[in-house]
This record gives sequence, structure tokens and C-alpha cells, in this order.
Amino acid sequence: MIVLENEHLKASFSAKGAELQALLHSNGISYLWGGDARWWGKHSPVLFPVVGSLRNDSYRYQGKTYRLPRHGFARDREFTFESLSAAEGVFTLSSDEETLQVYPFPFILQLHYLLDQHTLFCTYRVLNTGTDTLYFSVGGHPAFAVPLEPGLAYQDYYLQFEREEPLLRYKLQDGLISEVTERVEAPGGYLPLKPELFYEDAIVLKHLQSRLVSLRSERSEHGLNFDFGGFPYLGIWAARDAPFVCIEPWCGHADTVAHNQELTQKPGMESLEAGGRWERTWSMTCF
Repeated sequence: MIVLENEHLKASFSAKGAELQALLHSNGISYLWGGDARWWGKHSPVLFPVVGSLRNDSYRYQGKTYRLPRHGFARDREFTFESLSAAEGVFTLSSDEETLQVYPFPFILQLHYLLDQHTLFCTYRVLNTGTDTLYFSVGGHPAFAVPLEPGLAYQDYYLQFEREEPLLRYKLQDGLISEVTERVEAPGGYLPLKPELFYEDAIVLKHLQSRLVSLRSERSEHGLNFDFGGFPYLGIWAARDAPFVCIEPWCGHADTVAHNQELTQKPGMESLEAGGRWERTWSMTCF
């Protein structure tokens, strides 16, 4: 286990998937979901080079068909780690013969984690080490414990969006984005948490004006602020009746049900020229 620490936060990571495993605050609260496999055995997987599901778990590029699992392969690969300080480090994954069999692009993927005061910053950095344009998606999947404290219930918590705006949910059909949308009621940007929100899979939101969402309870002074900056899509998800909520910043999303499976025409994909460098950062502040 790899540990980063400052006077307020202690974060633990696994080299497998460069995954954040635990986040303990000096107030005594463990903010991250514990990974109980009865509901969901992960904590904060990295989504790369695709976010969500591909139609038929496959895509086409330059006339050839390739297969990738839901959310890609990075979460199951071993990263190398470089410590920059007690509170800062970088995990690196590079393309190899195995990745090129399923994803024909040379790349370097880095996750830069930094603890600053009460905030954890996570930066995704993608470098195109090939000679052709690199097509990819990348995203986070951090899960937060709900409730955060003993004596509180799931329904005591809510998500507070930075702005009051329509929350238009794109419904999923077998993991793919359908043409059906549904408005999620959140007057004043206030979305009460309840297990039924996720009985039909994740809430997929596109192009929000809000850049920040908070997890709060009216029965406690403790919670967190989640800043998803330059990520155009946001997923909110929990396993059925599970005591956590995932706040997922995405650059990219699942295939639509009618997608033609051509990678270069996949909605939400990022493209990066040869020799290029791409970065996005999300952060969470504990209080």
C-alpha cells in the first residue's frame, strides 16, 4: 500500500489501477467507501481508455475490430509510482504489447495525486507517444461512504449542486445511453439521496453549468465538496441499496444504443495529436 499524508489527510493507494483505497481526515472521518464486495468491491477505479460500456464490448478502428471491457483496462493494470513528496506522487502506466492488442495506440497515462490542506487533487495526464492521433476517454469513479458518521442514515444526506439548473438524466439501456431522458427533480440544486435514485443504473448528466457538487447532511457539519472542473460529463451512481455514492467526473461516456462502433465517431471521445499532452483535474475537499 502506498500512503500520502499531510497534517489533515492520509490517503492510501494501490499500485493496481493507481486506485485510491482510503481517505482519512484528522476529524476522524473516513470519507472513501470501504469496498465491501457484498455491494461493490472497488473504491475509486480509473476509467481509461473508454468510459462506460461499448456496444457489443467492441469498437472499430481503421477497418479492424477490437474488444474492450466496460471502463477499459487501466483499472486492472499495475502502475509504477514515483514519490514527489510526503503528500504528492505520480502513478504511470505505459502502453505495451498487451495493451496494443486491444487498443492500438502508444500512450503514457499518469495520475498525479496531491494533498493540500483539506483537499485531495487528482490529475489525469495523457501523453501521445505515437505518430497518429490518439483517441481516448478518461474518468474517475470515486465512491464516498454514506453515511459518513455513525447515527446518521443514507436519507440524511443530499447532493448540493453549485447552480440551480435542470438535471436531465440520460437513461441507460443495458449499459448504453438511450434516447430516453428524464428530469431529476433538484429544486435549488438540492438532490436528496435515496436508494431508489439508482435502481435504474447511474444518473448520467451532460454539460452541466455547475462545476462543483457537495455531499452534505442537515444533521451534521461534515461533508465534502467535489470540484469536477473541465469534465463535461458527470455520473452519479450507487449499487442497489448500498451505503455509498459515486460522484464520477468523465471526459467521455458509454456508447449510445445505436452507435456505429467507429472509435473516431464515438461521442465524447478526446483526440490528441502525436506528441501531444492532455490534462484534467478533479478535487475533493473534506470538512
